[in-house]
Amino acid sequence: MSASAPSSAAPSSARSAAPTAAALLDFVRRSAADPEVIASLPLDPEGRTWVRLEGPGGSEAWLIGWPPGTGTGWHDHAESIGAFLTAKGTLKENSLAVRLPTEGWKTLELSEDVDRERELTAGEGRAFGRNHVHEVLNESSTEHAISVHAYYPPLPRIRRYSRTGEVLRLEAVERPEDWQ
Repeated sequence: MSASAPSSAAPSSARSAAPTAAALLDFVRRSAADPEVIASLPLDPEGRTWVRLEGPGGSEAWLIGWPPGTGTGWHDHAESIGAFLTAKGTLKENSLAVRLPTEGWKTLELSEDVDRERELTAGEGRAFGRNHVHEVLNESSTEHAISVHAYYPPLPRIRRYSRTGEVLRLEAVERPEDWQ
């Protein structure tokens, strides 16, 4: 992955109150519709790229480029709420419709009915709550996708998981210094 210089997509007056998930979704929707914001993202043919944005109310926000065939792997955003929206192309989100314990486990066996799948084309997005476990993928073999993401509070950590069938395994815990 490669990073670029910060960019601002929110007025300073939007930074005062802690944003709700709905406010984050509104922010990513407005940002994704701004051609200047989208044009600020350099695209790499092989790896994801990103530009940090100034989110509302002190939130953390990112503009992310997804080359064909790339994805995040299973992860959560710990105690942060969030929202993301596809600005260009199509992204697929696989998620778990179950609340997992937040501490004290390494391996969980999931029941068969917890999987959810969404296809998010340009202009489509979603908000999510704390400890939301998901993976995001660009399954296209030819087209880049671009999305806007926002989290509040700024990400304290990301937990990464592997999944084999119904077994979810905690693999790593990343902190901000690992990805900035």
